[in-house]
Amino acid sequence: MTSSDHYDTISIGSGEAGKFVCFTRSSTGKKTAVIEHKWPYGSCPNIACLPSKNVLYSAEQLHNAQKYTKMGLLKNNAIEGVNMSVVRERKRDMVKGMFEMHEDVLKDTGSELILGHANLVDAKTVEVELKDGGKRVLTADNIIICTGSRARIDDTPGLKAAKPMTHIELLELGEVPAHLVILGGGYSGLEFAQAHRRFGAKVSVIERNERILKHEDEDVSSALVDILVAEGVDFHASTLITSVSGTSGESVTLNGTTSGKPFSITGTHILVAGGRVPNTENCGLESAGIQLMPSGHVKVNEYLQTNIPNVFAVGDCANTPYFTHMGFDDFRVVRDFLNQTSPLRSTANRQVPYTLYTSPELAHVGLSEGAATKAGVEYRLAKLPMAAFLRTRTMDATQGFAKALVSATDDTILGFTALGPKAGELLPVVQLAMSAGLPYTSLSEMIITHPTMNEGLVALFGAVPPRK
Repeated sequence: MTSSDHYDTISIGSGEAGKFVCFTRSSTGKKTAVIEHKWPYGSCPNIACLPSKNVLYSAEQLHNAQKYTKMGLLKNNAIEGVNMSVVRERKRDMVKGMFEMHEDVLKDTGSELILGHANLVDAKTVEVELKDGGKRVLTADNIIICTGSRARIDDTPGLKAAKPMTHIELLELGEVPAHLVILGGGYSGLEFAQAHRRFGAKVSVIERNERILKHEDEDVSSALVDILVAEGVDFHASTLITSVSGTSGESVTLNGTTSGKPFSITGTHILVAGGRVPNTENCGLESAGIQLMPSGHVKVNEYLQTNIPNVFAVGDCANTPYFTHMGFDDFRVVRDFLNQTSPLRSTANRQVPYTLYTSPELAHVGLSEGAATKAGVEYRLAKLPMAAFLRTRTMDATQGFAKALVSATDDTILGFTALGPKAGELLPVVQLAMSAGLPYTSLSEMIITHPTMNEGLVALFGAVPPRK
């Protein structure tokens, strides 16, 4: 087809994987277009990963300044309260810079950004209701569904009427909430709980499960909860909210049960942080014959193809682990498939590293103790307090620990977890050893600069028990 509206590749949504597939293909001379109806270049640089970490950093700096002022490091310079408008503007400035960076990439690669709402008509046709009015009908050899996900707001009576915040609204607050009630004790809930407690808010976390971070090993979740409790965060586990009244931003009351007993709490703001749902409605997927999973995610194979071979789904909407770095790997899977690079990259058995950006950070890759036990995998455990990572002693940051799982039958590394300062920076060293199938001794016998955080890996893996 020679129509000016025919493309090699179209991405419905401008998230990490979709935009990079289009940028990469357009840089080789192929015609591509990225269609976006709300957040140009995806949620990560606009309202998710980077903006939230920007705000967390502001909270950490405030916390450290207050800590050392109380210790007498800063004389006659009391630090009290926080100007949230400054926090917000610093975040906005960063978002603006990220937008400009993406605009430069778009220009350099020659890809096209189309602002509007896209509907998939069939395997090769997309109809776009343009943001500025009118419609365009586009065709493409390859179509990528990259529509992302959104915060889930349950149908609890009164909850939606209370106008609760999601992370999007919370990142735009210009004042510190008097009492922030967070529904959900998962990753984003804990990050925001600690940050806003440090800003000066009273913070209460409501979790329906028996413990916070239910997917982590119990020693991990317990240690992190203890740290946050010491900072003043209140936790209510095994708590089910059955009704909500009032309006978030003014006064709001949540009623329910805790371990079967009556429970009630009143705060000024509600943050909903209880999971996410895929954005797969109202974009023509089912009418075009795209199969969905019962969860609403697009059903894909290991190469991220849908049931229609030239239509791919990537990122959150395809049930990829909800991390930007996993979306970036989705890009590489689709890129290599379209280029028929041999051997083909796939999603099968890939590493899923992640970091929780509390202070201290929680970093993990591979098997946890709980997952290994459940799968019947025999392992040897090495575990050291974070104080054994000597750099932490120079930072007044010895809380936490690190642990490694090593195969009981050979010396390969099965999993690694660290709760400590900048723990996420420890992951690549361990990941490389794991992906290359190196024995744990490749780390325990390394010469690593003293004093660095990675030096602690020598001690940790040096503590692995011998094989029986």
